[in-house]
Amino acid sequence: MHIRSATFAAAVAVCSPGASAALAANAVGQPDDLLKRAEAERPDFLATLEQLVSVDTGTGHGPGLSKVEVILTERLKALGADVRVTDAKPSTGRNIVGTLKGQGEAKFLLMVHYDTVFPEGTVAERPFRVEGERIRGPGVADAKGGLAVILHSLKLLQDAKFDRYGTITILFNPDEEMGSRGSRDTIAELAARQDYVFSYEPPDSDAVTVATNGINTVFLDVKGRASHAGSAPEEGRNAVTELAHQLVQLKDLGDPAKGTTVNWTVAKGGDKRNIIPAQASAEGDMRYSDLAEYDRVLADGKRLIRNTLIPDTQVEFRIEKGRPPLVKNPGSDRLAGLAHDIYAKTGRDLKPVAMRFGTDAGYAYDPKNPRPAILETMGLVGAGLHSPEEYAEMSSIAPRLFLTSSLIMELSQTGTAKTE
Repeated sequence: MHIRSATFAAAVAVCSPGASAALAANAVGQPDDLLKRAEAERPDFLATLEQLVSVDTGTGHGPGLSKVEVILTERLKALGADVRVTDAKPSTGRNIVGTLKGQGEAKFLLMVHYDTVFPEGTVAERPFRVEGERIRGPGVADAKGGLAVILHSLKLLQDAKFDRYGTITILFNPDEEMGSRGSRDTIAELAARQDYVFSYEPPDSDAVTVATNGINTVFLDVKGRASHAGSAPEEGRNAVTELAHQLVQLKDLGDPAKGTTVNWTVAKGGDKRNIIPAQASAEGDMRYSDLAEYDRVLADGKRLIRNTLIPDTQVEFRIEKGRPPLVKNPGSDRLAGLAHDIYAKTGRDLKPVAMRFGTDAGYAYDPKNPRPAILETMGLVGAGLHSPEEYAEMSSIAPRLFLTSSLIMELSQTGTAKTE
């Protein structure tokens, strides 16, 4: 295992705010000039954002995803990136991977999705618009704002003729809103080669995310026996009644102390009012940040279902793994500290936070490897996600461009000594 010790030493220096501030000033050279360039980038940034938001790209909407794919591919090539595009099967759309090669050693992955949750026709109903300090439109924050932050941060580096990084890899994927089934392997493979991964989901305040929840699905299936509900109910074995009993038993599978939640959200059973139901099932949502909770919840569930209410019924409990968590870890914490000191140059206070939702950062995280260090919610500040009220904050454009470009500059210039 190779760890870039000098690069990580820079991040460790954030334990001393004064030392980190000095590092930032030396690495960036003239941070005030970079911030001014980021502020001057706003008109072009807004033009890019409007172009992206003005295309419907709901997950699975092939024509819209293809149109934005062309836009993003052309933009990456214009920045000098080598670009390859691959199918994201079984999802609709394609993964876009761009690579910029520099003269240094530090390796970065910048990633975000270009699909949204909104159906075809939403752009016509709610087009891109600026209302005071808020930018509105479908997906403006989640995550087309993140796409624009990546593109224009790279432009700032290009304008500054900065190439002291080793490689910057960019991944735009088309299926995050439906679990990233066609991109999660690509994310994991690319991340394993990096020193740093920045993911561009939107924060709801001046923050970067150092931990996210994992998402699993829990299933409960009951098999009983059908019979006539009027003339021979005693011959049946009511699967719905047994399901209700099991749901009550399993309602406390979560663990608030560990941040684990298990909520049963869908239940089905029976076909006709006059038939004792032979089948019943339920599904639920599991959120967790402790990797050991998968095994614990599975074992507890299997133990509890042994206690049945209706004789001769068969009960099965299982968990289907989904998006893994970005577990709180030292690498992300140190990187967030460095980001805090850099962001302070914009006059803002950047906070490290843990989020309850799950993101693609979980696929980039390897609990067995200290590399890469990962930061999530590097995109535009915004709120109202997945709703008609979604917006991004105009005032976050320059600070967010400054943050990405400064982090890449600093982490690229602090040295790349290697140790086993």
